[in-house]
Amino acid sequence: MAPPKEEGTIGNKALQEAYDRIVARDPDQKEFLQAVEEVFTSLAPVIEKKPEYAAVLERIAEPERQIAFRVPWFDDKGTLHINRGYRIQTNSALGPYKGGLRLAPSVTLSIIKFLGFEQVFKNSLTTLPMGGGKGGSDFNPKGRSISEITRFCQSFMTELHKYIGPNEDVPAGDMGCSPREIGWMYGQWKRLTSNAGGVLTGKGLTYGGSLIRPESTGFGTVYFTQEILKDQDTDLKGKRVAISGSGNVAIYAAYKCLELGAKVITLSDSGGYHIVEDGMTKEMIDAIDDIKVAKKGRLHEYKNDKGKYVEGKKPWGADTKYDIALPCATQNEIGKDDAEALVKSGVKLVAEGANMPTESAAIAVFHKHNVVYAPGKAANAGGVAVSGLEMSQNAMRLQWTTEEVDNKLKDIMKGIYKACKNAAKEYDTTLQAGANIAGFLKVAEAMVAQGM
Repeated sequence: MAPPKEEGTIGNKALQEAYDRIVARDPDQKEFLQAVEEVFTSLAPVIEKKPEYAAVLERIAEPERQIAFRVPWFDDKGTLHINRGYRIQTNSALGPYKGGLRLAPSVTLSIIKFLGFEQVFKNSLTTLPMGGGKGGSDFNPKGRSISEITRFCQSFMTELHKYIGPNEDVPAGDMGCSPREIGWMYGQWKRLTSNAGGVLTGKGLTYGGSLIRPESTGFGTVYFTQEILKDQDTDLKGKRVAISGSGNVAIYAAYKCLELGAKVITLSDSGGYHIVEDGMTKEMIDAIDDIKVAKKGRLHEYKNDKGKYVEGKKPWGADTKYDIALPCATQNEIGKDDAEALVKSGVKLVAEGANMPTESAAIAVFHKHNVVYAPGKAANAGGVAVSGLEMSQNAMRLQWTTEEVDNKLKDIMKGIYKACKNAAKEYDTTLQAGANIAGFLKVAEAMVAQGM
């Protein structure tokens, strides 16, 4: 296998020139540029073998549409607030735009563009007919009443509804946007359009949602991890797993790890992490799920005699042994020092449940120490895969069973791993680069065929 390129280099003239033009256009969008550089760095062997795809590079990084809008809403005291909403329709070569809506004060145009860019390749890997996009707002739902969040969601959809539709753009949930918020947005969309189509995914089961949609990203990350371990003639039994986050992705990854015999050592939130040296039980995860997901509380509220809460720290630096790390919290949560700490703890596999949680310098550390690194566009594609299955169920006016959806999810994650592995083998590169190459080739071929 050829070694990965040095951090900060693209490794091909056409790629470097395209990247330089993208930087010149948006020099301050660091998250977006980080995502583009990570993908472009992987594509040098592709452009050398298929130089006709060089013309696609700049186009694939420039969204087809960038929509920004004002979101006015009143709090419970009657005070008017203004937030900014976004919908980035990145690429429709493979189908309708598809990607979630993130509600968090950290949301910027750069973050939404990076998420939309990643979504294009992630959706491509699922093999389902979906383009890529992303949206959201800098609205912070934490500390807001149900009435306030409802009013925000309805105002947000009052503008967004002009740009979406079952065959045009199908948003979903993301950080801060749970099935509850999706329900309020969907209700507003129906009022405005007099249409009951499947314009959003992640809906409740009583009005068009899919079984195991909340579980799918976490489950899918673990299924992808399983496939890597099978190639190493091992499995999850007895493996010590560090998981960051305590939202849906982290919680359901933890449940699935437990089910498959692994020991879940940590869960975390932005305030710190909880560690149980002997591994968490299902009852412990249930209690954390109730605090974090159901009650929208904080991890420090969870008390248990068998574990401890470490305030202000990330789980990666804990003085313990890990075999596997599943970052499931947020972007850039693993820096170079964190990666070195994980290597020191014994980690041999990192599979991303979050979007771009690992900084470029940290990825270099993993490659240097032969840690298998599975990027989020492949490892966490289970969420959008089941969103795609929800779209299919809506179109056919039916609902599949839990077993049917779960089996389809397993097959999709197996297929994604096979595509990444085969591309890595063909181009003599890493699994990370294989994911980028496999996702890129399908989109590039479709763009050229359509004159896009």
